[in-house]
Amino acid sequence: MASPASLAQKLGYADDARLVIISCDDLGSCHAATVGVYSALRDGVATCASIMMPAPWARFAASEYRGDDIGVHLTLNAEHPEYRWGPLTHAPSLLSGEGGFPRSVDDLWEHADSTEVLRECRAQIERAIAWGIDVTHLAPHLTSITLRPEFFDVYLELAVEFQLPIRLPSTISEDAAGFPFRTLARDEGIVFPDHFDLDWRAGSRDRVLNAIRSLQPGVTEIHVQPAIDTPEVRALGDNAAGWVDDLALVTTDTELRAALTDSGAVLLGYRELRNVMRAG
Repeated sequence: MASPASLAQKLGYADDARLVIISCDDLGSCHAATVGVYSALRDGVATCASIMMPAPWARFAASEYRGDDIGVHLTLNAEHPEYRWGPLTHAPSLLSGEGGFPRSVDDLWEHADSTEVLRECRAQIERAIAWGIDVTHLAPHLTSITLRPEFFDVYLELAVEFQLPIRLPSTISEDAAGFPFRTLARDEGIVFPDHFDLDWRAGSRDRVLNAIRSLQPGVTEIHVQPAIDTPEVRALGDNAAGWVDDLALVTTDTELRAALTDSGAVLLGYRELRNVMRAG
């Protein structure tokens, strides 16, 4: 019996091809990130992004949409101490005591009701569609619904309902997670990149360059968080310097472009994965 085709083969490439998605997180989180993400997509090497629908600048982000490869960054946390956002739906279990979503994933997991999580995440996807975005994929903010079984069920249900590929970590094994999250997704016909490094440290230069230089065959997603340099984004904390450098990395940095060329990588976005998934 022949082995199943790899994702690279389904996309029309050789099995040993090195295919790279450079994704931008946090579109809509603030003005600086929104402008930075669109610059990374339109002037740089970034290939897709994901929008945070409950965040304050999501409406502006949607108004600036020009058919770009945009997914929904399913958002159940508001991690900044003095910058808050909360659910689109009535969801008491998703609120922190200080207003808005909880700051930490552990706090979310301790209190969140899975029924409210499903309703909220579905509302975020539906609002993105209503605002004119051709949603290409799903990617949870801070992995809040990736590695908890009862919330992963929500993630998978929505991926099936909307026929969208998803982001899944490859640096965490199913044994370490305690449940077969990648196998469950695959069994439902959900497409996801072969490789994704779960690393949320601000500032991506070394991580991204090392990932490009050590690419494995298949589809690798590498994420960045680009932002323009403004007083607004600097007020969010020390992480802002890393986000500003991410924008330079993917727009003007010659070392990254040289590394991509030397690796023989082919750049693509999640829209190609969605097309393959919907084609069966």
